[in-house]
Amino acid sequence: MKYLIALILLSGFIILPVFAEESKNPTLIIDTIEIPSYEFNKILRDAIIIPMQRPHGISWQITIDNNLVYANPDGNAVLRIYDRDNPEKLVEIGMGSQPDEKFWLAVQTPKEGYVVVHSDLERGWSPSSKTIVSYTERAGLTVNNGARIVVSNLDIGTFTINSYSVHGMESPTDPPAVNSGSMILEFISGDPAKNPIAFFPFYVATGVGILVGVLYITKKRS
Repeated sequence: MKYLIALILLSGFIILPVFAEESKNPTLIIDTIEIPSYEFNKILRDAIIIPMQRPHGISWQITIDNNLVYANPDGNAVLRIYDRDNPEKLVEIGMGSQPDEKFWLAVQTPKEGYVVVHSDLERGWSPSSKTIVSYTERAGLTVNNGARIVVSNLDIGTFTINSYSVHGMESPTDPPAVNSGSMILEFISGDPAKNPIAFFPFYVATGVGILVGVLYITKKRS
């Protein structure tokens, strides 16, 4: 199984350079943001909404590499992304501290309000894996926690990422949620119709995520 995953990744690296010079997508946007630990030591009310340099719409993917060292068992690292056309519309990804490593995904819309659509109180995410949140206007929102797909094709309407915020404490009297490390976010977006080949890395990452999830379930059943 490990060799199969490696083969898929290798094929991606081999094929991509062939088209790198000839095939470019003018809509392709890639942003990498590193968020330091101290940004999570605040409550939601004090969280600062930070505008993106460029909005991410049509088809986008966020890869979350959580390298934070939590300061207490009740600490969290919460990422919120906000829609460009409606600031009240947002997606929230929460990642709790070890040893429970709780994980949740919530969506807020003007019509439905704040709704938790997925929650794992134990082993919801893995520090050794990356969480992937992907979206397309046709297929909706899909979330892979690094081991399996936990949310698939959730309809959230049109969503263009325009800003984000982070926090990790529920009360100002709580001890710090995090004491060191960082969270690295990689955003990739664009319109695949302009040039599908330019989005080959996106397809590879999504395919590998699905494959890992299938292998995880198969191994667990066996």
